[in-house]
Amino acid sequence: MKPENANATTPRSGEWAERPELERGNATDRKPMPEPPPALLGAASLFLDFDGTLIEIAERPDAVTVSARLARVMQRLLVGLEGRVAVISGRPAEQVGALLGQPIPIVGSHGLEFGGDLARLGKGSRPPALVEALAAMRALADRRPDLLVEDKPFGVALHYRQCPAAEAECRALAEELAARHGLQVQPGKMMIEVRAPGGDKGTAIRTLMRETPFAQGTPVFMGDDLTDEPGFAAAADLGGAGILVGETRPSLARYRLGGVAAALAWLESGVAQGA
Repeated sequence: MKPENANATTPRSGEWAERPELERGNATDRKPMPEPPPALLGAASLFLDFDGTLIEIAERPDAVTVSARLARVMQRLLVGLEGRVAVISGRPAEQVGALLGQPIPIVGSHGLEFGGDLARLGKGSRPPALVEALAAMRALADRRPDLLVEDKPFGVALHYRQCPAAEAECRALAEELAARHGLQVQPGKMMIEVRAPGGDKGTAIRTLMRETPFAQGTPVFMGDDLTDEPGFAAAADLGGAGILVGETRPSLARYRLGGVAAALAWLESGVAQGA
């Protein structure tokens, strides 16, 4: 595994919300990325985003289901990679664990919340300012019923998937709340969140890669959203690679798969080849 480069120019935690070239790059900026080779999985320490990577994004966060196919894939990955598999999600860790129903290491809240047996690696505290942020977002949702407010252990999110016209208003509110209370703005697919600062999916990967059994592998991170870019950067810095799931866009990932179905098929193929 390549040692972490102390002089790397990778953006620090909190700077990703200020990278419009990643979030909204022009079509001319979107360079084709190859599919990951099947052999990439063999020696991997595999880190997986959840929504948009392992399951399709639903209209509401509580409307998702885990298919029998995904359950089988996760079981086989745990065995084939000798435990070097973890899910790193923007959802609360407990919620992801309940959906998967398997003893898989989980880091929730965009890398801030180490769940289950990983809790010894760090336990943050919920910023008191989220009380006011939650109230402000709920007030906006009262005026725009198609908006959905999601309260999380370390953040509050506004989902505007059912009301795309409210995007600018949601973003403006999030930016105002973050500036007033020292919170971090976390943009995502059809959502905007304010959350505790100080960590992301990249810092979570770096932490896990210092632990057994992950330290025995090469980091590979699969994700679909802007929230996953720190994870792609960390995997690359540590000698591994990122895999973007979904449409081509500006990204720090090295490889790309077309969507959730393609991601599951690639994982299945790797398992079949002895991962």
